[in-house]
Amino acid sequence: MYLRTVKRKNRDGDTVEYYQLAHNERHPVTRNSTTRIIHNFGRADQLDRDQLVRLCNSIARVCGLQVSDPLSTVPQDSPSDFPKDLQIIRTLDFEAVWVIEALWERLGIGKTLRDLVQSEGVNPAYERALPAMTANRLCEPESKLGVWDRWLSKVYMPGCHDLKRDHMYEAMDFFHEHAADIEKTIFFHTANLFNLKVDLIFYDTTTASFSIDQEDEGTDASDEAVRKYGRSKSGVWTPQVIVALAVTPEGLPVRCWVFDGNTSDVDTIEKVRSDLRGWNLNRALFVADAGMNSRTNKEELARACGKYLLATRMVSVAEVKRDVLSKRGRYQKIKDNLHAKEVIIGDGERRRRYMLCYNPKEAKRQEKHRQTVVESLEKAFDKHPRKQATAKWAIALLGSKRYSRYLTISKNDTVRIDRSKIREAKRYDGKWVLETNDDTISMEDAACGYKGLMVIERCFRSLKQTRIKMCPMYHWLPRRIETHVKICVLALLIERVAELACGRSWGRIRHALERLQITEFQTPDRSFLKRNEIQPDVNSILNKLEISAPKSILAIE
Repeated sequence: MYLRTVKRKNRDGDTVEYYQLAHNERHPVTRNSTTRIIHNFGRADQLDRDQLVRLCNSIARVCGLQVSDPLSTVPQDSPSDFPKDLQIIRTLDFEAVWVIEALWERLGIGKTLRDLVQSEGVNPAYERALPAMTANRLCEPESKLGVWDRWLSKVYMPGCHDLKRDHMYEAMDFFHEHAADIEKTIFFHTANLFNLKVDLIFYDTTTASFSIDQEDEGTDASDEAVRKYGRSKSGVWTPQVIVALAVTPEGLPVRCWVFDGNTSDVDTIEKVRSDLRGWNLNRALFVADAGMNSRTNKEELARACGKYLLATRMVSVAEVKRDVLSKRGRYQKIKDNLHAKEVIIGDGERRRRYMLCYNPKEAKRQEKHRQTVVESLEKAFDKHPRKQATAKWAIALLGSKRYSRYLTISKNDTVRIDRSKIREAKRYDGKWVLETNDDTISMEDAACGYKGLMVIERCFRSLKQTRIKMCPMYHWLPRRIETHVKICVLALLIERVAELACGRSWGRIRHALERLQITEFQTPDRSFLKRNEIQPDVNSILNKLEISAPKSILAIE
């Protein structure tokens, strides 16, 4: 069957061209080829072009082809160009899941779990349930029931849509049983992958509270009770657990531990040191803020941990205020905004090693802030000629932490600005003091070590408040509580790896990746999954992470 043209000459001598739809067939008797006219389209100069275009489109639709009409005024991507029997079934979020799964495999977590699943002969679904729970912490933190019931139906994670609710909890129990081996394998794989220095590990603790009325009694001998009353880091007396975290100077988590909620920070050291000793790490340094710096705590730390690096209160500790801050000598420049000098106090067993650190940029900021506060005080004093301490405005200033530090009450019960306090405050601008009992640590490592504490605090903020949201926690079995914490730390590891590679926060990375989506199309014959076009910022992130972009067509069924 074909479209042909014929020409005829009229009586006036003009030649007219006609279009015909013809078909060649053989005569049943003579077996000669004859042409059968199926349809006449009329004269070429009077042709109904739209009729032919509709015929072309109908033929193309049946054959699965696409017709491009250069004379068409309708955009080619308009709905009229799509087959009428093509349906859009659903759209799934791809966002950060593609990146998370790629980093999961690069860090060796997937292979470690697959090897354990195969050697133990357990349900292979466990190997898919664990990355699903970890990815959820980085995307939209939900309970384990919420992951199975709500979140998995919205994202594209091949192999996870057939997971059952029980697979989530059974996978957590499987992870808890092999947690020590999994964490050790992952850490050394990560250390080799990123060529990390593992001779210095920072350690600190935080709390995870529970919204319950009573602490665990611990009657079950198989599970040690962990939810005990204690004072959380926010100052609330509530049932809680203690979460300890060891990280590298780059902020990559090494390992985590979960202790009873009434365990002191010092009492956690012995267990942590014992576990890390089995990993053959050269040195583990306990880093803590000034709240841990007391004589009793330092003695316990020296006994249990061996080496520590503690911040020291500059104002309330007489030795620091008298001897360390007044020590003469030049600072050694370590970085642009980090200068330090070493101060040794005492000899023999009474020898104490301090590091006086100084940040010029922070000193200027604090001085500018103090000038603003003093100017506000001077305006307030000029406005009120009556300087009695019992005056309403004076009481408000004396009760303010912002202003009271620069005020004093004289003998005649009047309030005034104390210029000596202003000069004294200037001594501390941009400075902090560290104390350590480790003589092998260099001044540079010690000065940067306190920054390691800030890295841990940032990790804790990410775990508890900002993105991963370790709390609220709905588990009550100790093994599930511990596994939930470890899954959150795995998510933190992936987050930190992505941040270090991209040079931006995980929140910004995920915001860019949110544009990546998968759409499921269906025709009468088959269904297929297609991703949308990759935007330049998404492509930039994938390049920095050295992750290949997903294929345009992901699956055809």
